Amino acid sequence: MRLLYPLWTAILIGVAVLLSASSTGPETWRHKMDPSLLPHLEQGEKVEILIVLHEQADLSPASYIRGKAAKGAWVFERVSAVASRTQGPVRTILSQHQTPFKAFAVVNAIYTRADLALARELASHPAVRSLQPNPWSEMQQPLPDRAYNGGRNLIEWGIERINADDVWAQGFTGQGVVIGGQDTGYEWNHPAIQNQYRGWDGTEANHNYHWHDAIHAISPLHGDTTLNPASNPCGLNINAPCDDNNHGTHTMGTMVGDDGQGNQIGVAPGARWIGVRNMERGWGSPATYIEGFEWFLAPTNELGESPQPALAPHVINNSWGCPPVEGCNEGNWELMNQVVNTLRAAGIVVVVSAGNSGSSCGSIRDPAAIFEGSFSIGATRPNDTIAGFSSRGPVLVDGSLRLKPDVSAPGVSVRSCIRNGEYASFSGTSMAGPHVAGAVALLISAVPQLAGEVDSIEAILERSAVPKFTDQDCGDYPGQQSPNAVYGHGRIDVLAAVLEAQRTITSTQEPQLTDEAAVLVYPNPAADWVLLRWAENQHWEKIELYSLDGKCLQTRQVQGKNLCDLSLQGLPAGVYVYKLSGSGKVLSGKLTKA
Repeated sequence: MRLLYPLWTAILIGVAVLLSASSTGPETWRHKMDPSLLPHLEQGEKVEILIVLHEQADLSPASYIRGKAAKGAWVFERVSAVASRTQGPVRTILSQHQTPFKAFAVVNAIYTRADLALARELASHPAVRSLQPNPWSEMQQPLPDRAYNGGRNLIEWGIERINADDVWAQGFTGQGVVIGGQDTGYEWNHPAIQNQYRGWDGTEANHNYHWHDAIHAISPLHGDTTLNPASNPCGLNINAPCDDNNHGTHTMGTMVGDDGQGNQIGVAPGARWIGVRNMERGWGSPATYIEGFEWFLAPTNELGESPQPALAPHVINNSWGCPPVEGCNEGNWELMNQVVNTLRAAGIVVVVSAGNSGSSCGSIRDPAAIFEGSFSIGATRPNDTIAGFSSRGPVLVDGSLRLKPDVSAPGVSVRSCIRNGEYASFSGTSMAGPHVAGAVALLISAVPQLAGEVDSIEAILERSAVPKFTDQDCGDYPGQQSPNAVYGHGRIDVLAAVLEAQRTITSTQEPQLTDEAAVLVYPNPAADWVLLRWAENQHWEKIELYSLDGKCLQTRQVQGKNLCDLSLQGLPAGVYVYKLSGSGKVLSGKLTKA
């Protein structure tokens, strides 16, 4: 059959075709490349890249879920589903090129190495949003004071300053709380932290679900070509905790350390800890940091299999940064930002050291401290004033002008454990962050309803902090007001935080089912999302959403689950009917969109 249409229609179609060809032509792939990649690729180099896919999981419904376990399970399921559904074509390309890769779900991205031909093919695929570099960067090293070998029979000054010992006196030492640390690794059998390691039962160690090594290669920034035990004592892909730098062991000691012999160095000695090595002798990359966060979202066994979101920590300490001078830039910041927000959605507090870039305004400039979702920490001295090295806000590098740090904590002459069973005093915001992570553990221990409620935890720590003032004005944040860009909301006081939480928090737990045959709908009325939960003894297979006139608007399979979310986005305000069906049974009810 011959198609007939006027001449002007043909002309318009031809113009549209030309415009389409020009916008999706052979060079379009270049626009998906970070500018720093092309010079290396065009010189014939094979470079580390992160393949970022267009679709990212919408985790906004997680704010409606109460209870850390439910939040974590839902977030892990959602990000895993998006990654599984969208990454197939990209994985096929990599497999065809016989190129090893590491796929992530915590953010929908894939790490690999590529030459120009492979990078071009990847960037040309419509599922790919961008190709980003994976630069290695060095953590800001703490400032050493001097080493100690013996016990002092004293509670460390930082613990007393934030009144952690007064919380202990109430009977709360962090029991029931899990702290995660990702750093240079950990000497897990150091007497100060061995009994607190979740992989130690007092008799033997089991590192499944308690330890992960994200270091699979020597950092190219060291210039090493072979593994040398003298310079690299831990090796690669290790299946038991090891520290190749001292930094990680020191930070963990400040969070949980107590050897029972007078070395009371930890804020929350009753908490348990799990860990990730995300730096190789102090050098990490976006891929190693993302891998650490991914493991914390749902820890795995030693083979990297059988992820369990129920074993995720309540809080994670991050005493590292990824500076622009090492290659981290605006192009790949968003990746880490999404990762931080995913962990928050799962009910995990992300504590980040503000950095040691000094006393100028706007010196907080490195991921992850710059992000809104990070709880960023400045460092104070024993006289309760800000340390000279502690980075200041506001955040200028991304144009947000957001206030950072959020709070401050002791970070000068902090004594803690290091390798070989020894102790040392270091200074840095790396030492301040662990004080706050430990404080989070004490707060949840005292008020368990706060577990998973990241916004509430951070707000309580901010409101209860001791306001601190300065003559330094930074941007729109006068130093004589609180919060300010030097101390944030002030130096934390965990006793004040616990007392406020005990006074004001009644219940943040998820509403409970009162009838085993009922379905819990919340929030109701809802805005864009609604969640439905039913008793575990109910076995539904499908959920449908109908308008009042009987039109089916949405259908989802729910077999094997007792929680389901429904999107109300784009629907007009009004009343709708949900219908659960399975095994010949049907249960229906109404929900309202406000």
